Amino acid sequence: MQLRMAPLLTRFVMIASMIAALIAVCPCSIADEGMFPISELGKLNLKQRGVELTPDEIFNAQAVCLVDGICRVNGCTGSFVSPDGLIITNHHCAFDAIQKGSSQERDLLRDGFNATDRTKEIPAPNYTVRITESYSDVSDEVLSVTKPEMTFVERTKAIDRRRKELEVAAEKDNPGMRAEVAEMFIGKTYVLFLYTYLKDVRLVFAPPIAVGAFGGELDNWEWPRHTGDFSFMRAYTGPDGKPAEYAAENVPYHPKRFIRLNPKGIEENDTVFLLGYPGRTVRNRTASFIRYEADVRLPAIVDLYAWQIAEMETSGATDRSVAIKHATRTKSLANVEKRSRGQLIGLKRASIEAKRLDREAKLQAFIAANPKESGKYSNVLADIAAVYEEMTQKGPIEINLRELRIAPRVLATAFAIYDSANERTKPDLERESAYMDRNFAQTIQQIQLDVGDWHGPTDEKMLLGMLQRLQKIKGIHEVEPVERILSSNASLEKIAAALIAKTKLGDLNFVQDCLKKSPQELKSVDDPALQWMIDLYPLYLKMREKDKEREGKLNQLYGTLLEVQQKFEAANFIPDANGTLRMTIGRVQSYSPADAIVKTPITTLNGLLEKTTGEEPYISPPAVLQAAKANRFGAFASPRLGTVPVAFLYSTDTTGGNSGSPVLNARGELVGVNFDRTFEATINDFAWDQRYSRSIGVDVRFVLWITGEVYGAKHLIEEMQIRP
Repeated sequence: MQLRMAPLLTRFVMIASMIAALIAVCPCSIADEGMFPISELGKLNLKQRGVELTPDEIFNAQAVCLVDGICRVNGCTGSFVSPDGLIITNHHCAFDAIQKGSSQERDLLRDGFNATDRTKEIPAPNYTVRITESYSDVSDEVLSVTKPEMTFVERTKAIDRRRKELEVAAEKDNPGMRAEVAEMFIGKTYVLFLYTYLKDVRLVFAPPIAVGAFGGELDNWEWPRHTGDFSFMRAYTGPDGKPAEYAAENVPYHPKRFIRLNPKGIEENDTVFLLGYPGRTVRNRTASFIRYEADVRLPAIVDLYAWQIAEMETSGATDRSVAIKHATRTKSLANVEKRSRGQLIGLKRASIEAKRLDREAKLQAFIAANPKESGKYSNVLADIAAVYEEMTQKGPIEINLRELRIAPRVLATAFAIYDSANERTKPDLERESAYMDRNFAQTIQQIQLDVGDWHGPTDEKMLLGMLQRLQKIKGIHEVEPVERILSSNASLEKIAAALIAKTKLGDLNFVQDCLKKSPQELKSVDDPALQWMIDLYPLYLKMREKDKEREGKLNQLYGTLLEVQQKFEAANFIPDANGTLRMTIGRVQSYSPADAIVKTPITTLNGLLEKTTGEEPYISPPAVLQAAKANRFGAFASPRLGTVPVAFLYSTDTTGGNSGSPVLNARGELVGVNFDRTFEATINDFAWDQRYSRSIGVDVRFVLWITGEVYGAKHLIEEMQIRP
């Protein structure tokens, strides 16, 4: 096996030199910005930034270090906080497990969950935990398969296949581990990551949703916050210590290192840092991309998701069992919808497109002034813009067609069944990733979980709504399979009602039987939803190929753009996040979102009581109110504040995927759990600014107070070896 997280040779040296140049030019200007690859810690002046640990104490390829206590929990981050695999992450990250374990009779969302011993911990279906073990630069191996004469589709497929080959080979050489080839610099560099991959994850403790999502969507992406967005899960292995599927005889996973919690928490101006798995930022994309986002994709997402949320909330308003079925999906869509609204406002307020245009004008002038660069680079920005212009023109049809396949769950299930059947006829490496042997069991499980949450009347509204939307889009009648549906003699209302009434794709046994059939056999199955999708399938395949063509073209063009950007403005270049392990540093700090308004960085239990109205979404559970009013704070009140702190603001550079990241003090002790950004900071994916980019975490003292004092899970306090 390779050394754990061995440095990434020459290409990451390039990153280091760029970061070093930034620091040399003006340390204070970037003191808080940057999602730095973990390999670059040695190039950062951590002491100058307020971090008391050395780079080796945070990460050391040959020794146990802080990074060993950090894990990825599905699409979020988590921290091991005990020697027995106990993980702290966000309530919204554990939400699907809480929802799947709920019923009208046992409502874990409403009432919370506390496993009083390990035998009572419940499985979190389709959850996985990854711990980064090693990485190596495989750029040459990946790019060696590309040839100048390839079409863009061929280039995309060749790179995709090569990445899969490397992943499969790495997993063969390292049994039980998970491999992933990540694109670090678009079109240029690729890194093979190896992970310990744990597949038995269980829910241990979750506060009621009135704590875990206090303030609901009204407070989401807002400050001040009084939300206890945390939960505890546990990772298990087989009795032999190796990764294993869920089994009663499995034993807790023993991490190499666990993160200590500091119950004294933070104060304003304290240095904090995060380790986690931020998703994708797009700070180095062009003005034409920003224009597409602002004019096409983001407005469509806001419109489509707001409508779906409203339909699901209406369906569940009088039936708790229906509300539980929709809970995970509603929460997910609501989060994206509000973030997208914030991004639309932020793009305009921060003049992101204008700033990119100015940057590109200077770059174009640099190219024109350097004859050696002109031939290769003169058209790169225009060529990129042409791709986004095509996406803009076709966006309304393409976005709504994709949503037709997703919003009505029976069509999503039908697509998964038929797509699976077709893809599984191909050699393993030629399949779409979800249907490869290494991923297929998890794909099947997710399909089955989605079927369990199906609700016919809601799906009828979704199907009807999507058909009505498509009917209004210019050019849709040129799309033949859709035109056959829209031009039917029956009304759209009757079409939607008949399909939902007759489909059997809400029946788990039927779906499981369909998943065993070949494409030809599925064509004979008497189910209208399935037959609809079989008819539409060639259209979706064509769209998939178009996506690959655009990906291939943009991949190559952005790689070329990166080359000239490095020549022109290397000292201002910071690599985009890409879902791999990163570190970011900041301070607990107030901010001013508008003229004459200053928002201070710490909220308390007093504010939670003031905000509690007894009406949704500001309902606090009786146990919380009783403990608060009795001043039963245990050891978790702030001496300065005289009460329990709830949440706090800090200027670290975060994005999606940092949910659940530990907020660590200068000594590397956990003082909070990251869960959100301010509304102004929804723009972080596009641009970061010290004035308004603030992240939000739940204070460790509120976590411990809720867990131990309010809900009596003192066994977890003891397990975490808390030292008041």
